[in-house]
Amino acid sequence: GLELDYGILAWAAELRRTEGGFDFYKFRGTRWNHINIPQRQRYLINAYRVLLTRARQGLVVFVPRGVVRDEDPSRDSVYYDSIAAYLLECGIQEI
Repeated sequence: GLELDYGILAWAAELRRTEGGFDFYKFRGTRWNHINIPQRQRYLINAYRVLLTRARQGLVVFVPRGVVRDEDPSRDSVYYDSIAAYLLECGIQEI
C-alpha cells in the first residue's frame, strides 16, 4: 500500500460538500457533470479516503481559492468555499 511520511492533497470540486453529505462530479469540456453511477461515486470517495489516510507524519489539504463562475467555470467559489468550511468544521487547522 501507499505510505508517505508527509503528503499534500489538493481537494478538487469533484467531491463537494452539500447539506446532505457529499456530491460527485467530473469536469468534462467546459462544465462539471454530475456522476450518477453509484460505483463511480464509491470510487471517488474511496480515492479521497485513501489519500487522506496515507500520510504518517502529517498531511496538508490544499483547497484552491474559487473565482467568479464567469472567469473559470471549473473553479466556482461556491464549490471551494463549502469544502473549506466543512474541513474547518471538522477541526482541520488553517495555515
